[in-house]
Amino acid sequence: MIDNREGALKNYRTVLATFVYPVEFIVNLPFQIKDRVSKLFISKEALSNENDKLKEKLLLIKTRLQQYEIIEAENHRLRSLLESSFRLKNKVLIAELVAVQLDTFRKKIVINKGENDGGYLGQPVLDATGIIGQITQINPFSSTVLLITDPNHALPVQINRNGLRAIAIGSGENNAILLQHLPRPLITDPNLPNNAHILEGDLVVTSGLGRRFPRDYPVGEIQAIIKKPGESSARIIIKPFADFDQMREVLMVWPNGYKNND
Repeated sequence: MIDNREGALKNYRTVLATFVYPVEFIVNLPFQIKDRVSKLFISKEALSNENDKLKEKLLLIKTRLQQYEIIEAENHRLRSLLESSFRLKNKVLIAELVAVQLDTFRKKIVINKGENDGGYLGQPVLDATGIIGQITQINPFSSTVLLITDPNHALPVQINRNGLRAIAIGSGENNAILLQHLPRPLITDPNLPNNAHILEGDLVVTSGLGRRFPRDYPVGEIQAIIKKPGESSARIIIKPFADFDQMREVLMVWPNGYKNND
């Protein structure tokens, strides 16, 4: 009562508490260690869970990044096709590939546009860099395109430098077509008269004959002129500009003058 009212034992209680503190500390030490260890395990588990979540988010971000890269590549191809369509100044329609047949004897693709989209037999098909081929089979929803590299395909062309006209025949290979039906024998000296002068690197374009393919659209370039002893003509190989191994979208073209052209 005296201590509570006057605080007479305050100093004694302070001294007593000083001596008792180590005992309290030792008594409470196991409980403090237990709490800290528990918190440590809880923190480790939380960090592990957070790490797993971050890994999942990283995987999701990588997956989305790959999708963005695919979309970006597709947008780039579509922009190239649109730029190509502006050069054509004809009615065009973008179509996607749904099937590819590129073996030695058949060079065909199937696209997802057909009669319902205004397509027709013989319609020219292009990509952003050059001639692809023409439609040989068609139904309401899809079309089969015979590529210019198919041995059964013939394409009227001309040498852009001198206007020399010829026929480009498919070789059966994805990266080569052959120049045939030259009007005169091949002579490599441009100073000689009556020559069909052709040089490696010459640009080959469509001639527009028959009004099937648009005129002056790039086909490829002269890659090689192979001469054999004793023969008056040479084997002329054209490397197409179109990328037949990586194309995903193509352009259906309605040349000016086609009877159903809008």
